[in-house]
Amino acid sequence: MYKWSNEWKRKGFYAILILFCGCCFIGISKKTKETEGEIQQKESVEESGVKEKPSIAITFDDGPSSRYTGRLLDGLKERNVKASFFLIGENAEENPVLVERIYKEGHLIGNHTYSHVQMTHLSEEAAVREIEKTDQVISAITGEHVAYMRPPFGAWQRELEVRMEVLPVLWSVDPLDWTTENVDEIVSKVVTEVEEGDIILLHDCYASSVEAALRIVDILQKEGYEFVTVDRLLID
Repeated sequence: MYKWSNEWKRKGFYAILILFCGCCFIGISKKTKETEGEIQQKESVEESGVKEKPSIAITFDDGPSSRYTGRLLDGLKERNVKASFFLIGENAEENPVLVERIYKEGHLIGNHTYSHVQMTHLSEEAAVREIEKTDQVISAITGEHVAYMRPPFGAWQRELEVRMEVLPVLWSVDPLDWTTENVDEIVSKVVTEVEEGDIILLHDCYASSVEAALRIVDILQKEGYEFVTVDRLLID
């Protein structure tokens, strides 16, 4: 699995922005300039003694799973946490009720290709079909175009930049939960590594990953972290 360097994490680059007119594949960074209003707001917060909670995003690939995604959604709802789900098209097609639930409960839905293929192993036309077919499946259920894309294995075709209206989103914390059923190990890898602004990669198609995810949420909420969807993380 792909993992970004600490230097990129510090700069807050967590997605690649597709620019129109043939521009380059670039990282989205957090804003570095503050407006006068933002400075005044910060001063007001500091004077009041109230500190903003550090934000992080928890994301799930490869769902929805008929066995485990519902259990995960129950747990997130109990904890008032919003997550980001990057769905495989064929799984979404088989589980429309879960897709609708994810959407209605306020989570972000992203595209993870239709059949979980490595984009760099496909022709440009085949890669486009993988993205478009998944978007059609999801949008038919939610009524909305899917604006975010997580390419399987973090492999993206640069030629798609000027063709597809999606923002590829990678990750910065990856406990490799798909390689183990050891919940303690998954939890430990995340909570010891995570920092403000991180994007955590997990999967909602394994029982151990779902259990670990909810334990991670419990621990990090107690440490003062706020869980937001990836779009909130990139915009803030």
